[in-house]
Amino acid sequence: MGELYGYVKALHLIFVITWFAGLFYVPRLFINQIEASLKPSPDKEILTKEFKLMTRRLWYIITWPSAILATLFAVWLLILFPAWLQQPWMHVKLGFVFLLILYHLKNHQMFKQLQRDDIKYTSNFMRIWNEGATIILFAVVFLVILKSAFSWVYGVVGIITLGILLMLGIKLYKRIRDKNPEA
Repeated sequence: MGELYGYVKALHLIFVITWFAGLFYVPRLFINQIEASLKPSPDKEILTKEFKLMTRRLWYIITWPSAILATLFAVWLLILFPAWLQQPWMHVKLGFVFLLILYHLKNHQMFKQLQRDDIKYTSNFMRIWNEGATIILFAVVFLVILKSAFSWVYGVVGIITLGILLMLGIKLYKRIRDKNPEA
């Protein structure tokens, strides 16, 4: 069973990584498409068409399959080690996985809207939204690595600090971009 566990765990991690890669990049493509929609013709039409195509390929060829496969291999791991379901850290991890799935589904909704040229969000909102996956990733990695050694006080303070630092970074980038539109 040890060798099987290694393969299943490796495949789970590979698909988690590719899932996150898609979740990190798709909001960036949303930002590009939203900003392209503000450009004059013919740039607007050319760029929008290209960003829609790039997003569609990323979403359906990488992100969705990776999400499904990461989940299937995770379930397989839990079948191999059902005792993990008794561990408090696993309950918290599964809570974050649930949030990740909700984040993924909201991205899917945004994807469908943008494919119809239905723009409901600003590029600044999307820059902030893009950090959702980062916060979930940090939380899950620390939970999995530290398990029972994870201190709730430090963990909560760390996640809040990370969120604040990300927001400050976005504001700083916006200032730099407003001063120099080529940045």
